[in-house]
Parts: sequence; C-alpha cells; structure tokens
Amino acid sequence: MRRTDPSPPTDLPASLVFGPNEDCFRLDPREPVFYLDPYPAYAALRERTPLGFWEEAGCIAAFEHTTVSRLLKDRRLGRILPAGPDGRPARDVPAHLEAFYALEAHSLLDLEAPTHTRLRALVSKAFVSRNVERLEGTIETLANRLIDAFEADGEVELVTAFAEPLPVAIISDLIGVDRSHAPLLLQWSHAMVAMYGFLRDRAVEEAADRASREFRAFLQETIRRKRRFPADDLVSALIAAETESGRLSEDEMISTLAVLLNAGHEATVHAIGNGTRAILESGLDPQALFADEASGEASVEEVLRFDTPLHLFRRVAFQDIELAEGRWLRRGEEIALMLGAANRDPAVFAAPDRFDPARGRNGHVAFGAGIHFCIGAPLARLELRVALATLFRRLPALRLAGEPRARDSFHFRGLPRLDLAF
Repeated sequence: MRRTDPSPPTDLPASLVFGPNEDCFRLDPREPVFYLDPYPAYAALRERTPLGFWEEAGCIAAFEHTTVSRLLKDRRLGRILPAGPDGRPARDVPAHLEAFYALEAHSLLDLEAPTHTRLRALVSKAFVSRNVERLEGTIETLANRLIDAFEADGEVELVTAFAEPLPVAIISDLIGVDRSHAPLLLQWSHAMVAMYGFLRDRAVEEAADRASREFRAFLQETIRRKRRFPADDLVSALIAAETESGRLSEDEMISTLAVLLNAGHEATVHAIGNGTRAILESGLDPQALFADEASGEASVEEVLRFDTPLHLFRRVAFQDIELAEGRWLRRGEEIALMLGAANRDPAVFAAPDRFDPARGRNGHVAFGAGIHFCIGAPLARLELRVALATLFRRLPALRLAGEPRARDSFHFRGLPRLDLAF
C-alpha cells in the first residue's frame, strides 16, 4: 500500500524517472547525487513504486520494511536456483571465474536446505564454541594500540588508521593466522567483494578470481597446519566440529572462512566509518552514547539502522510468488531487497532520518533475516560497540575535519576516507 511520507524528499537524482504506470523506474546508481545520499531517492521510491521494476538492475526492487523483512524469511526465495535436491546452486561458470565460483559453490550465502542446514549447524557449533564475548578484551587492546599510533597527531584519516586494520586483525586472530598476514587478507577481501557490486567489468572479475585462487591456497596451507597442530582458533574448531550429519569437507571449510572474512570484515569497516560520521553529525554526546554496555548496544543498533553498510540483497524465486495483489515474481526471476531503504521506512521507524539511539526497539534488517541471517552478527556488534566506545573515550574532542563523501558504490555503502581532528 502506498502512502505519503511526512517530509517529501528533495535533491532527487536527475536519472530517477518513473514509468507511466509507476510500476517501473530508471535510476543510475553511479550518479553522485544518489550514491552520496540515497535516502531521498529511497523515500520517493517507497511512496510511488514500493515494488517497482528497476531497469538498471534488471529486476523488481522492494523498498518497504514489511515487504523486505517478509521476503528475507520466505523459503520460496533464495540466492541462486538450486541445481537439484542437494540445494547446491546451478551456475554457468566462465573460465576466467573458475576459482571465484569454486569458493562460492560451498558458500553459506548461496546454499539452500538441506545442504545449508547441515553446514550452518556445523559452523554455528564452531563459531559459538569460540565464545565471541571473550574477544572483548582483545578488541579493546587493539583499538587502544591503533589510537596510540595517531593520538599525538591531533588528526587522523580514520578508515585506514582504525576502521580497516581493527576488524581484519580480529579476523586473523579468529582464524588462527598471524596478524602479519592481515594486509594480504584485506587485499583479497576487497578484490572478492567487488564481485557483488552493482556494476562490474572484466578487470574486477579477473582480480576477484586471482584473489580467490591465492586465498584458497593460503587457507589450504592453514588447514594442513592446524590438522597437525590444532590450537584455540576457528580453523581448529571447524576441523573438529561434528554433528550427526558429519563434518565439514575441506572445500566447505575454505568457503566458510572466505565468507566470514569477506562479509564480516567489509561490513564492519563501513559500519565503523558510517557510525562515527553519524554520531559526530548528530550533535549527541558520543561518550554518553557508550556510557555503559546497554547504551552502547542501543547505539550500535542505531548505527546499523541509520546508515546500513549493505544496501541491496538479491533473491531469486524458486517458484511463482505473488508479491502483492496482481504483482508476481516468476520462477527464476530476481528481486532486489533494499535493506538501506527498509531501515529508513517511516512506517516502522519514527523520524527515520534522525539518528536516535533512544528510539527503543530497533527492528532493522542490516544483518538480513531468515536462514541467511548473518552468522557473524554477534562478533560485528561486539567489534562496533568496543571500537566506537574506545574511540570516543580516548578522543573526547573528536570532530569532523572536512565533509565526508561516500564512495561510488551505493550497494556497499561506506566512506573511502574519514578525516577527523581532535
């Protein structure tokens, strides 16, 4: 059902054009007015075509929270049409992407039941056994060390000095590899994640395939070493994890570790940058927002809602589905679930464009929902709470030094740099 937002959007992208029946639209995701601030366009699209066919995306896009949340949980939708009853995806793989899709073949993100159920149970057993909460001290120590390196300068570019190195170091510790490998992990992650962008070219694909091949070789050697010398780390836990359905194969372990690195690290980097910006621009007292664990947790949830790192999650129909009266998604067709738009829906969030950690229950969809709900959400929440609390405690005079500008990639919304002074 369409409705009128309380404050009509302004500064809409010039490329936003609605079809004659408002059941389709055009919108160039590379237009700066859009990727620098997509929320006015989302508001207009929610109002005029909440289930509109996006010409540039080649599929229907859903913008309302109720619809996005419902479809994330709908088992008639998945990431890729399964090839058969084992739930594995069917793909036509070009030769120059064989290594990349070899990793994807066993990815929790792409698999469906029953294979997804088996792998998720095994990974959850290993991941939960790590007891994420005990990493709090490690995260705080690392955050303090990173701040020590620039505190005397009176200024910092936060993305490269803090937001990027912190989560990749934690992932290194979690996997059980030396932190000296962090730059390589970061390089591979950037190259592989670029494949999920809205627009990509042959150069992006070749870089992702090369990174996938190198990352696989690195993880194969890590797994071999951990089989001989198990330790208190995730790789050793995955090797040992077993349920009634069996154990993880090496290919499944490698794909799982790739997902944890790419999904967990990239999103956390953007959330730290986006969150710092949102807090500093809000006019609220940053230290008060993280005065204790409860207020810190509420602030993190609002960070994730207010400027979500992942804005679009594609799903494909496994059968014909009536999305709304007379609006069908046919088997094999895709739909873009617009997480960033859903998290600013005024039907669910009062004054959605205001950063307000005190808003109470926060039903954002930043981590997805249903069987593909982010398995690393507890770690991401902990990293955000500890990193931001430490940053604002250590640097109480922190302020923006220049206008932050989102990078040219609305799909993964983040800042290429965030210049601060204190």
